[in-house]
Amino acid sequence: MKTIFHNFLNLFFPNLCVVCNSRLSEGEEHICTDCLLLLPKTNFHLQPDNRLEEFFAGRIPFEKIAAYAYFIKGGSIQQIIHELKYNRNPRIGQFIGRLCGEQIKGSDFISSVDLLVPIPLHPKREKQRGYNQSLEVCKGLSESIGIPVDQSTLIRKINNQSQTKNSRFDRWKNVEDIFSITDTDAFKDKHILLVDDVITTGSTLESAAKEILKSKDAKISIFAVGTAG
Repeated sequence: MKTIFHNFLNLFFPNLCVVCNSRLSEGEEHICTDCLLLLPKTNFHLQPDNRLEEFFAGRIPFEKIAAYAYFIKGGSIQQIIHELKYNRNPRIGQFIGRLCGEQIKGSDFISSVDLLVPIPLHPKREKQRGYNQSLEVCKGLSESIGIPVDQSTLIRKINNQSQTKNSRFDRWKNVEDIFSITDTDAFKDKHILLVDDVITTGSTLESAAKEILKSKDAKISIFAVGTAG
């Protein structure tokens, strides 16, 4: 009965691919198979000294850094992230997180990671959006790779303004000292995989990583869904 009702609804309100807007076939979720096959994956998790690691070199001590796919203006990852952040669709965050997890599962990139930690939103902004998009990605990642999520130790204590129109220097100043840790022992001797939706200037991730690294013998790796191409 439930399947019949679902099929009836889909007849008048079909599920559409968030990338190409075509009708999804049975078994497809959020993104059609054709668009999934065309996602511009980086494979950085298999490449030591990849472009992102070169980009962060000298800014923070880190173990490894990677992103799932290239974020190209007007491209598929931009459309997916827009759906996640602005169209009140947390489920696509979990879906793309599972895709990311399936790609990096079993690789050296996560072999020593103890905890997944999402970049937190300020409580005021999270209340406005209804969820933290990076946490939704973490949930999907955790489901695929079996590493637990810590969503309470790293917090955003300052509700900084949007970074969209800021210069690189202004972005760095805008996120300086905006994070804090509720319990330094939670990250003691732990390898943390810091997770965000998109890497642009990296200033937010840098600020968060510096706060985490105040914990004794903590280590940092970074992963994002997208990175500027």
